[in-house]
Amino acid sequence: MSPTPKTHVLVTGGAGYIGSHAAVALHEAGYAPVLLDNLHNSEMQVVDGVRKLCDHEVPFHAIDVRDASALESLFRDCIEAGNPIQGILHFAAHKAVGESVAHPAMYASNNVGGLGTLLQVASAFDVRNVVFSSSCTVYGEPDVVPVDESTPFQEAESPYGWTKQACERVLKDHAATHVAHRVALLRYFNPIGAHPSALLGELPLGVPNNLIPFLTQAVAGIRGALTVFGGDYPTPDGTCIRDYLHVMDLAEAHVAALRWCFDQTAHTPVVRSFNLGTGQGASVLEVIQAFERATGETVPFTMGERRSGDVVSIWADASRAKEELGWTAERSLEEALADAWRWQQRLKTR
Repeated sequence: MSPTPKTHVLVTGGAGYIGSHAAVALHEAGYAPVLLDNLHNSEMQVVDGVRKLCDHEVPFHAIDVRDASALESLFRDCIEAGNPIQGILHFAAHKAVGESVAHPAMYASNNVGGLGTLLQVASAFDVRNVVFSSSCTVYGEPDVVPVDESTPFQEAESPYGWTKQACERVLKDHAATHVAHRVALLRYFNPIGAHPSALLGELPLGVPNNLIPFLTQAVAGIRGALTVFGGDYPTPDGTCIRDYLHVMDLAEAHVAALRWCFDQTAHTPVVRSFNLGTGQGASVLEVIQAFERATGETVPFTMGERRSGDVVSIWADASRAKEELGWTAERSLEEALADAWRWQQRLKTR
């Protein structure tokens, strides 16, 4: 199915980090994004950035994905306006490992409960194409790396990881009971960076939970020194290893996955998982060194204790995404870090 300006796609969590970049990628690919976000961990300036990059008034709805009545009104209003929702990119979820350890019930309610409500409402309006924001955390602590999509799930290392495992199961069970539903489960690794325009980037409220925004804020003098959680892991330099990919590569993967959903012709449900990553792991200390090479800045950091819920090492085998979605990560670690720093500098001068 080729996109048209009338192919409206609901982006839940559309004011969030990945959702906002995906909305821009959707627009650039010819789709019409419709943003939904409760602004729990985001701000309207993100929506303004999306609108500037899309050069028009992208619709935005301040709705909690768990609010069935509000969702029903949105779907109904879109139909009445002649713009029915035809696909969903679902990002709306809490996403911090440490926070999930402290508040597991909140994560279950928001992440799993929100998905359940969304699917019930979407089914009532016959919306069958869903791209789900999953995570490499579904694999837990893998026995072998890199991981591919057949790698068995281990016990989740955190409540956040458990919610992603649970959501994947909900989506598979839901699709099995609904004719011609198409679901892409995108298990991505560690998105970093920002839009090269510096109009969009990662904007955590309060103290960042992720490595790169804390790192850039530390370099900018907004925070104290970066704490590297654990220097005694069984890795070459003792720090955790992750697969870091540019957020714009990730955004474009969501467009490719949506197109894949629309292209499925079977009248039976189709659910497919895809790993999204570069296929290369980098340790925390290697990321710090790459940032310093890319920007010429010095990163202040100290070594700290291990953090509960962290996996030691994981990176992707993303060959399925290349073969079936036609997608590969194209941007380098240094490019992602340079874009993240440009975004941070813009924030500092606002």
